[in-house]
Amino acid sequence: MVLIARILRGIVPALFVFALCASSALAQSNASGCALQPVGGTSRQLLRCQGGLTIIAEAGARYTLVDRNRDGKADAARLQSKAMLLDFATGSAGTGFQVSTPQAIAAVRGTKWAVDVTAGKTSVFVVRGQVAVRRPVAGPGVLLGPGEGVDVDQGSGALTVKRWPRARVSALMARFGQ
Repeated sequence: MVLIARILRGIVPALFVFALCASSALAQSNASGCALQPVGGTSRQLLRCQGGLTIIAEAGARYTLVDRNRDGKADAARLQSKAMLLDFATGSAGTGFQVSTPQAIAAVRGTKWAVDVTAGKTSVFVVRGQVAVRRPVAGPGVLLGPGEGVDVDQGSGALTVKRWPRARVSALMARFGQ
């Protein structure tokens, strides 16, 4: 009996936290024009949004979708930790969406790209299309093309575009089941 009570004391709080997180993600997705879909066998989140945007958020990613112009459609995300993969379907408008992190702002130009936030650094990688990246404070930005990435730290130096090695790209994309 004592063992069952201990098990229930551990399960009940976990179920409460799960229900709270699921309901807040669902409320956020409904208010942003995005539909949250489960990704079978994983803890990743898949959001299908109006305008042809698909977002895959890595397990444990902390983010908020934003409707800057209040038209009922997400047009930005604030990513605080972990990573998300964003993909505008070929032929969709795919313009104007941006991801803000503590170190960078990445704005899409009709594309598929990933943004990864770690302690003190944001990495942006482009699979398809182009993405403009700059620091949140004034300063010159860079334009990334397919296969290119940039690491943005909290400093103020120039951003350096690099062609990412296959191993780094594979490791990042594997986090999204790609």
